[in-house]
Amino acid sequence: MQNVNEIDELIKIISKLPGLGPKSAKRIVLKLINNKDELVKPMANILVQIYKNVTRCNACGSLKSSLQDCVNCVNPKGNFKKICVVEDIADQWSIENSNIFQGYFHILGGTISSSTQRKEDLLINSLVERVKRDDIEEVILATSATVEGQTTAFYIQESLKKTKAKITRLAQGLPVGGEIETLDDGTLFSAFKNRSEINSS
Repeated sequence: MQNVNEIDELIKIISKLPGLGPKSAKRIVLKLINNKDELVKPMANILVQIYKNVTRCNACGSLKSSLQDCVNCVNPKGNFKKICVVEDIADQWSIENSNIFQGYFHILGGTISSSTQRKEDLLINSLVERVKRDDIEEVILATSATVEGQTTAFYIQESLKKTKAKITRLAQGLPVGGEIETLDDGTLFSAFKNRSEINSS
């Protein structure tokens, strides 16, 4: 293989993306090089715009343009009384695409983990503030059925004890160890439809 520094660096960067290794990265880079005008130029332009303008909302954790209000926080479709809490933006997109849930989303940005993620790094305090401020009636905990996801859900439940909101979690159809992002629409529908209320002791 020819030793071109720019190509080597691009392969290294692309191989860091989910689901891609060095071989896939090389194929992608070759495709880009062979289609500079069709792919590289517009991709470079849009990546610059994303770098400059796309950020995470400090209130709900969703992606937003720095030039506009957060669509998730000020949803124009209605004044909802429900918030669905998910771990990351991929989970939000999966649920949105299924058209199962009508309400606001709250994206934590991860889970509580003893090794990688602290509860202080998540947007849990912001969630409590949103529930109180917007008179939210139901908080749906749609964290994954992993140990970390369940630990996070329990901590959120404890944090919301002093609010008036009903706290529910996804039920049937959500396999143990399963992640929201990987579930099909039918499984998601079953999990939402059969969600159960969490009783505070």
